[in-house]
Amino acid sequence: MTRHWLVLFFPLAAIGACTEPDVIGFDTTPDSPGFALIDGGQGDAAASEGELVSYCPTNKCPAGWTTCPNSRFPCDVNLWTDVNNCGACGRRCPSAGAGATFACVEGVCAMQCSAFPTRLDCDGLADNGCEGEPLNDNHCGSCDKKCTDPAKRCADQTGRGQGDVDCGCPAGKLDCFRSCVDSNTDDYNCGGCFNWCDPTGGGLPAYSNSYYGCVNGSCDGLKCNARFADCDKVRENGCETSLVTNDNCGACGTACPDGQACRLDPDGKPTCMCPPGLTYCESGCDGDVCTGSCVDLKSNVGNCGACGAVCGGASAPNARRTCVYGACVPHCNVGRADCNNSMTDGCEVNTDSDPRNCGACGHVCDAVAGQACVAGKCAVEPCDTDAGTGEVAR
Repeated sequence: MTRHWLVLFFPLAAIGACTEPDVIGFDTTPDSPGFALIDGGQGDAAASEGELVSYCPTNKCPAGWTTCPNSRFPCDVNLWTDVNNCGACGRRCPSAGAGATFACVEGVCAMQCSAFPTRLDCDGLADNGCEGEPLNDNHCGSCDKKCTDPAKRCADQTGRGQGDVDCGCPAGKLDCFRSCVDSNTDDYNCGGCFNWCDPTGGGLPAYSNSYYGCVNGSCDGLKCNARFADCDKVRENGCETSLVTNDNCGACGTACPDGQACRLDPDGKPTCMCPPGLTYCESGCDGDVCTGSCVDLKSNVGNCGACGAVCGGASAPNARRTCVYGACVPHCNVGRADCNNSMTDGCEVNTDSDPRNCGACGHVCDAVAGQACVAGKCAVEPCDTDAGTGEVAR
């Protein structure tokens, strides 16, 4: 089968000139996978056989690309990826809804289900989106997994709603309303489901930074409050040690390295923070308890130059705000450029398809030949040659 190639390149000579370097090309045969690299070795082989291939500007669209009625430039629509023209001009993919989003994949609208919260498409119908929930005996975690044993219902394995579900609970855990809990230590399901412990122990002696909770399935055990510990093992002074200190960070005796301090990470866990080059910025507080994370003030858009300095506000059209060396600056989106050096109209040029600014401002394709700009490159194809002389036809 004869294969035809439509190739793209940045012209280096005057308008109408031809070229013979290695080029990135499009296979334009019906079963084409898309972009292909035309090896320079092919040109060498052709030259050895007296068949040197020359390439000239073209107005033809490569496989998968086309010009639609509302196109601004020739060949500016990719039918394989454009959700508004998926497989054909005007064929729009459904909008997001019912736990589903849609993308155009190889010219076909493909539905993707939400990962958080997890949703499932078990009936195969796009009309109702991702209708299934994973905590269900008919599709436990996945559409093809059913829980048929009444004693082993579909349950959250962690008991914390983190999406890890399975039929029944692991050994040593109890199913309390589809949530797997350790009834030996759970203060709200102690020794059985929904058996809450009285933190005062019903009048038992009180100790510093401690309460009475579930220990070995009984509610009379003395336990430490969050982020405190009984490091000296003396009952009378309770849980005397804070676990948010540089000498006891998260556990008794865990010391932080020099230059770091014990802070609460975004999950509220005491952690030694921050490594050199990063700064600890608080992200939220609940009373006097604050959590935060380590950030690079030179590049973090939420803490640009200083903690809490957000690169917000309205961005220029086709641009986004970025943090560069601690300063908020506009940055053009991929395939866009600010060719008039004015952010009043943002990144006004589409360098992916504008033949006057193809791939970069001022890079002009061959207007006489109607040369298209596709994916930021000027399109070319093998030049027509005179059958008698073998010379390029001008």
